[in-house]
Amino acid sequence: MGPHPAVADVRRAVRLCLADLSGGEPGKPGGKPRRADRGVLVLVACSGGADSLALAAALGFCAPRLGLRAGLLTVDHGLQEGSAERARELVRLAPTLGLDPAEALTVVVDGDGGPEAAARDARYEALSEAARRLDAAAVLLGHTLDDQAETVLMRLARGSGSRSLSGMPEVSGIYRRPLLGLARARTRQACAALGLSPWDDPHNVDPAYTRPRVRHDVLPVLEAALGPGVAEALARTARLCRDDADALDEWADDVYAKSLMSDGGLIAAVLAQAPAAVRRRVLRRAAVAAGSPASALAAVHIEAADRLVTDWHGQKGVDLPGGVGVVRRYGTLYFVDNLA
Repeated sequence: MGPHPAVADVRRAVRLCLADLSGGEPGKPGGKPRRADRGVLVLVACSGGADSLALAAALGFCAPRLGLRAGLLTVDHGLQEGSAERARELVRLAPTLGLDPAEALTVVVDGDGGPEAAARDARYEALSEAARRLDAAAVLLGHTLDDQAETVLMRLARGSGSRSLSGMPEVSGIYRRPLLGLARARTRQACAALGLSPWDDPHNVDPAYTRPRVRHDVLPVLEAALGPGVAEALARTARLCRDDADALDEWADDVYAKSLMSDGGLIAAVLAQAPAAVRRRVLRRAAVAAGSPASALAAVHIEAADRLVTDWHGQKGVDLPGGVGVVRRYGTLYFVDNLA
């Protein structure tokens, strides 16, 4: 008798996600098989919630069958009473799931952008450092289809472009998200079938945070008004936007190369021939390269810089975040120190 269908779904997602690492060197499909005890290490970031717990169990099951080693990382943000003990419980659970090494990483949440952003930044910094130290080929994250839908809605509310609306990528550097095609409910079913007891983070229902409001207030209203399948449709939109954004980025690579001068300026006439979506990508890339922080660089800034190409009448330059300015001189755009 086979596993519960939900368990099979999660395991299948993990196998597909790790196919390129199976039995070979990191990132080299079809590499020479290696013994499991010396194989490539894959880590799972586990909070103890249903999504990451189901993912951890699936990795522990699949890894040895793929010729891989598997380990677990959990991050203690120190924001809730008992968080340290929960982290220790996960480390103790890990060997029973076939995960070794297992580590609890303690972080200090103190940064800009609000508590959600600060916690995320601290978490990823700790995970990345541990992955480097342990020489891991990949770190699996438990984001689901529902997380993707929530991300698209939040970014849509900010007036984001197609790259931002493409949501969370399946692969980003060492990070991989095998569960983006599975609903959150499916991971709960998998945990129940395996006899695992997930921990429900109270922050996930706290209306003080944006994502819980989207999850518990906005999405249910959309489902009630528009019918079922809204989350699936939003996740599908993310995939389509990602395909479009990838194509536009490749086009922008070509325009950037053709417009770039030896002194670092961009030829306005070359930019003017490109469609707006491509041209603005080039301008954004040049601004970031000049030192303007990507997180602070909004559409309004790029649109103002774009007018130096499309609506040129001798106007002054444009100030961008991070002490960067963009000016037009003799038909060329230059990204310089702040104009003030």
